[in-house]
This record gives sequence, C-alpha cells and structure tokens, in this order.
Amino acid sequence: MMLIEVLVSILIFSFGILGTVALHARAIQYSGNAEDRGRASLLANEIGSLMWTSGTATLSAAVTTAWNTRVGDATATGLPGGVGTVAVDADGVATITVTWQPTFAAAGATNRLVTQVVVPPTAVLP
Repeated sequence: MMLIEVLVSILIFSFGILGTVALHARAIQYSGNAEDRGRASLLANEIGSLMWTSGTATLSAAVTTAWNTRVGDATATGLPGGVGTVAVDADGVATITVTWQPTFAAAGATNRLVTQVVVPPTAVLP
C-alpha cells in the first residue's frame, strides 16, 4: 500500500513540474512578444519624429525606404518579417503601420501596430 502512495505522489509531483515548465515556456513567449511590440513602437516613433522635425507628414521616398529597410532588418533593430507603411491623408494625418511575424506564433500569423501622427503647422515668428 505504501508503494502505491509513493507512486501517486510522484505522479502528482510530475504533473506539477510539467505545469511549471509549460508556464515558463509561455512566459518566454510573452516576453518575446512584448520585446517585438516595444521595438515596433520605437520604429513607429522614429518615423513620427522625423515627420515632426521636418515639419511635414510627407517625407521623401528615400527616407521612407530607408526606414522600411530598418523595420525589416531583424538582425539589427528591426522585426522578423517586418514591413512598415506610411499613409498620409488629405488633412495631413499620417497613419504609420508596422507589421511583423511573431517568432513563436503559427506560420502566417502576423502582429500589427498602427499609430497616427498629426504634424502641427510650423509657427512663423515675426
């Protein structure tokens, strides 16, 4: 009878260890996802800052292409499968979209960060 009690306690203990390992694996996934989201917001902030410093929401194609190249370069500061787009509407509001493929997600799954930037008109000093 004592041997059965020991086997049952080992079984319960092993389920607890497996649960702890699964919890740790999910924590690593959430940490990686948070890192990617943080990087996406920094990249969107970078292009938004360029708009503010230039005083216009419409940037040159060379600047936008260079930024999009940085977004897609996962070996440096970019994101895995990262693509950045900037669309400016008639009111001068820029919609910045950063899309990437999460490392731990299923094939074809994507994450997206969307933000809008309104560049105020520059003040003319007398």
